[in-house]
Amino acid sequence: MKKIVIATQNKGKAKDFEALLAPLGYKVLTLLDVAQDLDVEETGVTFEENAILKAEAVSKVLGIPVISDDSGLEIDALNGEPGVYSARYAGAAKSDSANIDKVLEKMSGVPENGRTARFRCVLAVAAPNEKTETFSGSCEGIILSTPQGNNGFGYDPIFYVPAQSKAMAELLPHEKAAISHRGNALRELQQRMPKWLNEEKQS
Repeated sequence: MKKIVIATQNKGKAKDFEALLAPLGYKVLTLLDVAQDLDVEETGVTFEENAILKAEAVSKVLGIPVISDDSGLEIDALNGEPGVYSARYAGAAKSDSANIDKVLEKMSGVPENGRTARFRCVLAVAAPNEKTETFSGSCEGIILSTPQGNNGFGYDPIFYVPAQSKAMAELLPHEKAAISHRGNALRELQQRMPKWLNEEKQS
């Protein structure tokens, strides 16, 4: 069984990747397993740039295939904020509750028809001597005025999904996976799996 590293220390993300890659013969590892101290500065201005930066940097250090994930929330009324700064919108401490409070404060007074937003996720797949490829997914929604639900993480409690008639944080894990930005990006990766990644499994 070949190993592939997900350039994250988020255990929740790791489970999403395991569900996709284990059936293809891969053992999924994260930075918590192989390089806890490896920190790649996210200097990109887009999700694509940051995903590529992380994937290529970690792949170069470890010498094996790496998948990275950069994702966040884009709010139309805030000109796309928080975007690539989603995790640290309210400060370097990366507090979910503080980030939510900042969004709600900035969205105060915005009517429902102006509260459109989306979660976006970009995956980058990198390996030594191979061209890095990217895959993306999104999920459309509306920013709520007050948090709802206790599931998920990040901005899920204030992200209402009209197709489900629930906030993202009110969905069960399998319901979220079926419609989420990360789930959609993973499905695109599965459909367009780089040829060299499949071959890597056989070597």
